[in-house]
Amino acid sequence: MSGEVKNQERLSGVLLHVTSLPSYGGIGDFGPAAYAFVDFLAAAKQRMWQVLPLSPTGYGSSPYSALSAFAGNPLLISLELLVNDGWIAGERIAGLPGHDGPADFEAAFRLKLPLIEEAAGNFLDRAPDDRRATFQRFCEHNSSWLQDYAMFNVLRRMHDYASWHEWPAEYARRNGDALSKLLTDRGRELAIEQVVQFFFNEQWCVLKGYCVTRKIRIMGDVAIFVNYDSADVWTHPEMFELDEDLRPVRVSGVPPDYFSVTGQRWGNPLYKWGLLKERGFDWWVARIRRSLTLYDVIRLDHFRGFEAFWSIPAEEETAINGQWVKAPGHELFQRLKEVFGELPFVAEDLGLITPEVDELREHFGMPGMRILQFGFSDRGAHLYLPHRYVPNTVVYTGTHDNNTTLGWWRDNVSDVERMNAQTYLQKIDHDEDIVWAMIRAAARSVANLCVFPLQDVLHLGSEARMNTPSAGAGNWSWRYGSNAVHPDFASQLAELMVMTDRDGWEKPTDGGEAGKPVEEASKRAELGANV
Repeated sequence: MSGEVKNQERLSGVLLHVTSLPSYGGIGDFGPAAYAFVDFLAAAKQRMWQVLPLSPTGYGSSPYSALSAFAGNPLLISLELLVNDGWIAGERIAGLPGHDGPADFEAAFRLKLPLIEEAAGNFLDRAPDDRRATFQRFCEHNSSWLQDYAMFNVLRRMHDYASWHEWPAEYARRNGDALSKLLTDRGRELAIEQVVQFFFNEQWCVLKGYCVTRKIRIMGDVAIFVNYDSADVWTHPEMFELDEDLRPVRVSGVPPDYFSVTGQRWGNPLYKWGLLKERGFDWWVARIRRSLTLYDVIRLDHFRGFEAFWSIPAEEETAINGQWVKAPGHELFQRLKEVFGELPFVAEDLGLITPEVDELREHFGMPGMRILQFGFSDRGAHLYLPHRYVPNTVVYTGTHDNNTTLGWWRDNVSDVERMNAQTYLQKIDHDEDIVWAMIRAAARSVANLCVFPLQDVLHLGSEARMNTPSAGAGNWSWRYGSNAVHPDFASQLAELMVMTDRDGWEKPTDGGEAGKPVEEASKRAELGANV
C-alpha cells in the first residue's frame, strides 16, 4: 500500500499496540507473544498489523507524547530474547510481573529497564567483533539523532527526569564545553543508551522480518507535532517557535468546535515552517526515512495539521482564543515524494476537514480514514458509512481513541444511533451481534483496507478500551489475556476475508488453463447471464 493503491488490492488488518501483547515482564514487547500474534494474523488471513507509535514515552505513558521522534521505546525490548542472545542470564529476569493483567508502565520502568541496561552493559563488555561491528554500523546510520538522544536521556536521569528547560542553563542551552564534559564523564552511560536503541532496532527488525515471511505488513503511526519535553526540541530549538527563555511562544491545540466548547490543549511547540522549508525539510526527510525502517505504511496522525493547524498563545488555558495558521503541506509532501517516490501514507482525516485538506490528500493519492461508529447519528454522518466510500479508503470499526464496538453499543450510543444502526446493518437481538455486524460491513465495503481493533475481534466491552481522550489516568494499559486469542476467531475472520476478496488469493499459474473457469464465471456474471 503505497500512496493510492493503483492495483486496487484489497486487504484487512488488525490494530493492536505492542504494549497490549501478553508478554512476560508486565508490558507487551517484541518477544514470543508478538510472534504468536503474527501467527494468529496469518491464520485469520489478515495482511496488516497496525501499531501505535513505538517511541519512548514520558509522563502518562502515551505513545503520542514521545521523548523522541526517532528513538524506540526501550520497554518494548524483550528480556527473554536478550537471554536467548546471551546478554543477560535467565535467573536475572526471574520474578518480574507476568503475562496477564494491564500493562504496568511504572513497574516496567522500575524493574525491567535496569535489566535491559544491564544487558547493554554486558554487550559492551563482551560482544564479539562481528556484533560490535554491526552495532557500530547502526550508530553510523543513525548518527543524526542517536548521540543527542543518548545525551538527552542521561541528562534527564541526572536531573531527576525534569523537563529539559528546567535543567541548568549550560545543559538546557547545549553549551559545547558542558556537553564535551558529559561525553567524557558519562561515556559508559551514553554508550549503554545507544546499545539499548540497538537492541530495540534489532528485535523489531527481526520481528518485522517474520511478518514478511507471513505476508503481513506493518502500519505505523507518525504524529505531526513533537512533544516539548523531547530530545528533538532540545537538540533543535531553532526549528521551533521558542522565546528567549526557550519556552514555547505558541502551541498547537484542538479548535473549540472539534470536541467541546472550550477545546483541548495539545501543548506542542510549533515548527518554524519557513526555516524547515529553507532547509529542504531535512528534519522531516530524516524522520520519514527512520520511520520507513520501522514500518511499511505510515498513518499520519492529525493530517489536517499539514494543511493548517490551530495555534494558540502558550499562556492560554484553553484553545478557544486560537486561530488557523497555514502550513506548507504541498511543499513538504512534494519534497518527501522527490526523496522517497510513492508515499506510503494513510491520512487520518477525521473531524473538521476542509476542501483544502481533501485536495492535499487527494493530490498525493493518500487514502483517507472512515470510522463506522461515527456513521449513525444523522444524515451528515453518512460519509462514514460504506455506501459513501471510495476504494482509496481505510475503514475502521473503531480506533484506539474510541470505545470498543461492544462498549460503544452498550454504553455510548443514543436511541437514534441504535435505531439507525439496526436499520443499516441488521436487527441486533443480543449486544454481541453488533460486533460481527460492524466487522462484516467494513469487510464488505469497497474500501481497499479495513482494520479491526483486536478488542472487536475478541468481542470485548468498555473494560478493554485503549484510550479515552482527555482522561487523566487509566489509558494505554489494556492487554489481552494469554489465552484470549482462540483459533475460532481466526477461522471466522479467515472465512470472511475469503468471501470479501481480502485474503490475498492468487489464481494458480501452473498450466495454460489455470484460473480459466473462475475468469469465465466472472465474465458471465458481468454480462448478467446465469452462472
